[in-house]
Amino acid sequence: MEQTDWRVRGSKPRSHDWQHARAEKWEVGMNSLPKGWASTTLKTVVEPYESIDPRRQPERQFRYVDIGSIDNRIQKITDPKEFLGREAPSRARRVIKTDDVLFATVRTYLKNIALVTEDLDGELTTTGIVPLRPNSAIAPKYLFNWVRSDGFIASISKSQSGTLYPAVSETHVLAAEITVPPLAEQKRIVAKLDNLISRIASAHDALNLIPALIEKYKACSLEKAFSEWINSPVAKEQNNSWKQSEILIGELVENVVAGKNLRCEERPPSLNERGVVKVSAVSWGKFDPFASKTLPPTFVPPEKSRIRNGDLLISRANTLELVGAVVVVEGCPENLYLSDKVLRLEMPDDDKRWLMWFLRSPKGRNEIEVRASGNQMSMRNLSQKQLREIPLPWPAPNVRREIVRRIETTFAWLDLVSDEQVAAAQRLSALDASILQTAFRGQLVPQNTNDEPALTLLERVETENRPTAAETKTDRNLKASSQKLLKRGARMANLIEVLKSKGDWVSANKAAQALGIGDGATSDAVEEFYNELRLHLRNGRIEVERRGSEDWLRLTPIRED
Repeated sequence: MEQTDWRVRGSKPRSHDWQHARAEKWEVGMNSLPKGWASTTLKTVVEPYESIDPRRQPERQFRYVDIGSIDNRIQKITDPKEFLGREAPSRARRVIKTDDVLFATVRTYLKNIALVTEDLDGELTTTGIVPLRPNSAIAPKYLFNWVRSDGFIASISKSQSGTLYPAVSETHVLAAEITVPPLAEQKRIVAKLDNLISRIASAHDALNLIPALIEKYKACSLEKAFSEWINSPVAKEQNNSWKQSEILIGELVENVVAGKNLRCEERPPSLNERGVVKVSAVSWGKFDPFASKTLPPTFVPPEKSRIRNGDLLISRANTLELVGAVVVVEGCPENLYLSDKVLRLEMPDDDKRWLMWFLRSPKGRNEIEVRASGNQMSMRNLSQKQLREIPLPWPAPNVRREIVRRIETTFAWLDLVSDEQVAAAQRLSALDASILQTAFRGQLVPQNTNDEPALTLLERVETENRPTAAETKTDRNLKASSQKLLKRGARMANLIEVLKSKGDWVSANKAAQALGIGDGATSDAVEEFYNELRLHLRNGRIEVERRGSEDWLRLTPIRED
């Protein structure tokens, strides 16, 4: 197995004392990093978190952050849940602290990531979220921005397993790489990012107002069309010789055609299959052929229920806001048919768009909603009789054509504005990703040669976290005791001890069993074993070789330089 070179490129071989061994872990990739930066794993820059069983405090009120509590659009905790300890879900175990970075391990590409705020200090999160608790080597917001960056997400997502519920393990998260600048530079990067990202967020907020404004403008245009435009002086002049100002829809519609209600497969049909449309095919202003279901192969629907381009379709059942939604069909394949809830209104082609725009207008919607029947708000019905009784403004043909032209010109312009809003939002998202990439290349803020190098910082943090002399003596006693126990076949203390005792290649399964991790072991124990294995592989202390369906391990032989 090829071994990772943990040294700075061009450096001379040096002895592997404990100081150098630690330093080598952080120097991987240093040849491509800015001066003073270091590369390490997340495990090196975070502290352990605590787990508790809230049911042991049955009367305590807990606040709980699950994946649904995080708004991944803005990456903030927006909806924490509350419960008493006795009502706690089984996954509510992990204690969170202020400035923890919460990283959801399920579907990592969705970026359910957030910083814990002070008001949630000491509360709980789910076992589907890893609380990354920064130690003194890393600024919390630097860590937050690192794990939400596209580069990190792309890298960690490769480790996902599972089809319906793809997830990464905590081991994979902690073993992921992070580049660490000097602490002072981290703070400068965070300050700059905060400034730039807040400006991007403000731009996003402004852009997010546009869709609602567009819908309001459309509604106002339709309201104006059937109130002011229809009564304008020019329209009145053309209407002088016109006998009718209003008719019933039933006078215009020649026939209403409906389809069948059948049990179907909940997927759009392929080209050699037949399908029926759902009500959602006509609900959102444009005909959607993909909102359809596949008919049983044995059923042949009547030809009259086939949907064709130019058909005027209306939903007879839906929620109060959507019942009576109407479209003129465009882009329909030849294998789609009407359902029992989507009707075709047969009438002269020249009048279809006039009726469609009226039924979409505030005046038309009001006529539909006051007639729709049903006891449940979730489903209202509009009968053919009720539809036919709706009064329809009926000015002269030239007036109808001109009003339709004005409406469609206005809507086309608004749709163009909507497209530009979507494109601008996408550019802002790309800008956010580009800024993070620039930051993590060391190109966002100036560097200061007086900053303490990250390698020195990481060494100092590890030194501070090393056991005291008394703890070390205790560890030696425990090690001596464990060596005596090993002779009697007891569990070994750690993976290195296992491999030392074997002296040669040993299967990963046997090594795990020697550590007491066999059938029935907890997931935490298994995860800890693989976490230790990954760490030793990264620092070159262990070699791995694939033999058939199993990994075999051994200590890396000491090479003479």
